Parts: sequence; structure tokens; C-alpha cells
Amino acid sequence: MKIKKDIDLHLVKITGKRILLLPITLDFNKDIFQEFTEEITHYMIPSPPNDIKQVNSFIEMCQQGMNANSDLVFVITNICNNEFLGVCGLHEKSNPLEPELGIWIKKSAHGNHYGREAIINLVKWAEINISYDFLRYPVDKKNISSRKIAEHLQGKIIHETEIENMSGHVLNEVVYRIG
Repeated sequence: MKIKKDIDLHLVKITGKRILLLPITLDFNKDIFQEFTEEITHYMIPSPPNDIKQVNSFIEMCQQGMNANSDLVFVITNICNNEFLGVCGLHEKSNPLEPELGIWIKKSAHGNHYGREAIINLVKWAEINISYDFLRYPVDKKNISSRKIAEHLQGKIIHETEIENMSGHVLNEVVYRIG
């Protein structure tokens, strides 16, 4: 990602009306392990972790990406009671001028539009702090809730493909262009 100014991504906090995005740390490993389930990952590339060590490795990889300014990964928490709600991020992937958005919300928090609020606030932050041509938002066609987030941001489909996720399911992925 092309950061516009000198920012330590480990210190970035983004506040919404109901949520707070905090840089991912090992403090949230148990929440992620408990909530990143088969049901949650059904429409995603990764599979659920087999043990807490896999979660720790994921968090350490996220932090290395933040050190390199190639990833910005947050835990999503409830601003009122600090409840863990999920994870979202912005990832460089293959082109620094087309960073990729990603998000998941724990099952018990579905239906409250926390994902929409998280992505809207992350996009607002990116508009101010990152140079990019547009943001990519990949999602399975059947994941209507996630597609609504992209469409709320006036995202337009620029690519469609089939891809097998790590659990062996074939995803019918559409990639939205946002911005």
C-alpha cells in the first residue's frame, strides 16, 4: 500500500458510531479462534483454524504486513463494551494501487450492520491516508450481506471467477471496484 505520510500502522485506531477498529494483536487470539468457524469461512478463502497456534501465526503474519506497510488488519470491537465482533483489513496483494478489502463478523453479531460500518470507516480512513487507484472487494456471489456492503459503497463488479477455498468449496467470486 502506498501510505501518504509516515504512519505506524500498529497505532492506527478508527472510530465509528458503534464500533472501534483496533490493530490486530495476540490479545484477540482466543476470540478469533472461537469465532472463525466453518460457518463463517464458508464464503471465504481461508479455512477455520485447527488450533490456537494457527491463529497466532495469522496474527504475527498480519503484524509483519503492517511493519512492511502492505497490510492493515483490525479487530472490530463494540465501542460501548469492547466486545469482539470480527476482523477487517486492507491488503496490498499484487498491486499497491489496488488494495483489497476483507471482512468477517462473528455469527452472533450478524444482522447488525457492523460489517458495513467497519468497511465504510476503513474506506474513509484509506481515502485520507493511502494513495490508490481503487479498492478491490472480492466476495462470493451467494454472500448477499457482504455484497450489499460493496454495493452500498457504489462498488461495480470488475471481475468474476471460480476459486476453490482452503476447505475445498468452490466459490463463485465477484470482485467489486470501490472508488
